[in-house]
Amino acid sequence: MNSQVTTSLINKTDLPSWDLSDLYKSINDPQINKDIQKGLERAKAFKEKYQNKLISLSPMQLLEAIKEIEALHEESDKPICYASLVHAADSAKPEHGALVSKLQEECTEIHNQTTFFSLEWNAIPDEVVNKFLQAPELSKYKHYLTAIRKYKPHQLTEKEEVLWQNLDLTGSSSWSRLFDEIISKIKFKVKLSIDGQIQEKEMSEEEVLSLLYSSDRQVREEAANSLTEGLKSQAHVLTYIFNILVQDHSIEDRIRKFEHPKQSRNISNEIDDAAVEALIKATESQVALVSRFYKLKKKLLGLDEMADYDRYAPLPSLDEKTEDSKWNWPRASEFVLGAYKDFSPKFAEIVKEFLDKNWIDAALREGKRGGAFSASTVPSVHPYILVNFTGTSRDLSTLAHELGHGIHQYLSRKVGYLESDTPLTTAETASVFGEMLTFDKLVQNATSKEEKLSLLVTKLDEIFATVFRQVFMTKFEEKLHLNRREKGELKTEDINAIWTETNKQMFGDSVRLTDNYSYWWLYIPHFIHSPFYCYAYSFGLLLSITLYNEYKKRSSESKEAADKFVEQYTQILSLGGSLNPVDLIKIAEIDITHPDFWLNGFKLIESMIDQAEELAK
Repeated sequence: MNSQVTTSLINKTDLPSWDLSDLYKSINDPQINKDIQKGLERAKAFKEKYQNKLISLSPMQLLEAIKEIEALHEESDKPICYASLVHAADSAKPEHGALVSKLQEECTEIHNQTTFFSLEWNAIPDEVVNKFLQAPELSKYKHYLTAIRKYKPHQLTEKEEVLWQNLDLTGSSSWSRLFDEIISKIKFKVKLSIDGQIQEKEMSEEEVLSLLYSSDRQVREEAANSLTEGLKSQAHVLTYIFNILVQDHSIEDRIRKFEHPKQSRNISNEIDDAAVEALIKATESQVALVSRFYKLKKKLLGLDEMADYDRYAPLPSLDEKTEDSKWNWPRASEFVLGAYKDFSPKFAEIVKEFLDKNWIDAALREGKRGGAFSASTVPSVHPYILVNFTGTSRDLSTLAHELGHGIHQYLSRKVGYLESDTPLTTAETASVFGEMLTFDKLVQNATSKEEKLSLLVTKLDEIFATVFRQVFMTKFEEKLHLNRREKGELKTEDINAIWTETNKQMFGDSVRLTDNYSYWWLYIPHFIHSPFYCYAYSFGLLLSITLYNEYKKRSSESKEAADKFVEQYTQILSLGGSLNPVDLIKIAEIDITHPDFWLNGFKLIESMIDQAEELAK
């Protein structure tokens, strides 16, 4: 076994922890309660002033109402943003969970007071609404007001909506929190060769997943076994959580009259059902690329067969200087900063703020949530990023990805709290773009064809895990929901079978799926926190690589053309969610409604496989 790689993954030091004092000084900061109480008072005053009166307001009066509801929710949501970050950084401390629970209850009461607004807005006749929407005073919030109307067929009465929000405190949000705490507390036991001796180490989910990227096949197989055994130890509880949340989704769909499990997500993503199905079908039509790529990688790895735990293995042509262990935190953060600076000095300034002001939590610790995210918090503060940095090349890409989110959220603050957040369909625009910038810089620094091939294969690993895997995860999720509705509560083995069957459709005969792999749906948080989130990753990546290809094309034409794209792209990010995705991307002179849009993205992926095959010769 490769002891150098394994020890590098478990002995990381000097990693930054974030400084949350721009939100609050500590969990005992008295300002937390003051902000909550002020928010509740403002919400009650808002309800007293505006309930049953929206239709009689002038455009200017409606504008004042929207500004007030925006301000009071930003102020009152700030405490729960803080508590959620504290809990994500260390869920092992009971006081962190208690603070989240307390603030969720109080924020729900504030939102209960303002629930009438969207219901009353949707009750106004179309002809009156159209007059409001044409008023110049309301131009800034036109998209916000239009988006609310899409929920008109699915809304309940005010009493029912308030009851729904209150029940959620002991419903889906509680089960989601329990899922996070169970996963964060699982001890994955891995036997590794350290300094020539076999030792058993207890690892977090993030650490054991990192071992699947090891150059040593024995380490990868051991990691797969450890991951599976850890998940199986909690499978009965996790399976029950899945069943409860899938049933909860079913109940809401029935009561709100959603026609299928993905519909509510499609509406929030501002994309119609037909467009989502077109994306899924286009991905399925290109599944031959999956077999082509993994058969190439099997050959490059010198394997007789490709197992599921081999998918992310680095190529053996990498020499010592490009092993996973090379990425310490200073080098990784400096490299990603340089990649963003090459694209835009403004982007680099924002990245430097994240790094210099401790807006990033990269340290590994017991109780910390796995994975990575960028939390936008509120416009009056700034985003915060969480990663679990283990020193792999994958972590370099993850850092670039989350900093892309951070830049996006930082720039979009100017449009205000109600419209700064983007739908999931465009939420990945900057993150994947940042990954491509970093990848390009790695390729430019490569000193041999072997290194370029390794980098290209690693990037293709990420692309296939995003475009194809996320679509087939969506297909799994849909089958899971439909089976639960038809057959009732499902056993772990039932869901294992659905997971394996769906993944086999993607991999074909190019990858052998082991019995271990059938359990790996158990740790994926998107199924729990954001049902049907996954296809947005595919949407976002295909959109981002199309945008990136446009940038490269214009850069080859002239500096002026490249500068114009950077300006357009910055404008897209700065507008956040204040435009629908179609109109937003048109700023860069790209039409995402064109029938060939998705296929053009797949052509770019195919061209990368062509390059890899050529370099492999």
